Amino acid sequence: MMNEEFSSFERELRENGKVVYTNVGVSMMPMIREKRDVMRIERIHDAPKRLDVVLFRRDGVEGRGRYVLHRILRVRRDGRYFIAGDHDTSGEIVDKDHILGVLTSLMRDGKPYRFSSFRYWCYLHLWCAPYHFRFFVLRAVRKIRYLFSALRYKLFGK
Repeated sequence: MMNEEFSSFERELRENGKVVYTNVGVSMMPMIREKRDVMRIERIHDAPKRLDVVLFRRDGVEGRGRYVLHRILRVRRDGRYFIAGDHDTSGEIVDKDHILGVLTSLMRDGKPYRFSSFRYWCYLHLWCAPYHFRFFVLRAVRKIRYLFSALRYKLFGK
């Protein structure tokens, strides 16, 4: 059974057609900053497209009842979606009926974030779209950070 806090997302989308909230988590960094940016998610009407940011319900033993906001990286032939966060090193396959809404606007520091800007276009096409490259870069950076922290620990004991 889902937690009341979680089921309120679906109820709000069903009754009002939208949800406005701030996120928790860093999986969509640097585009969406945790507990700082205000997002507007609208109920999904048409089939979501590649590179849309969608709100979906995650099922499974560990993720039962969790709601996640991630980006569609690939639309599969079977109608399901390969979805991952912009700051994640792995993705997941999501069924169409688990997708509840799509990100339509974002407020950063009291100003609207422009999805039509050249900066956002570069972000989408140089970071988000080539996701295999992004996964490789993020894994390499995390490995290098781990090696440096292990070396610092060996040298300085902290």
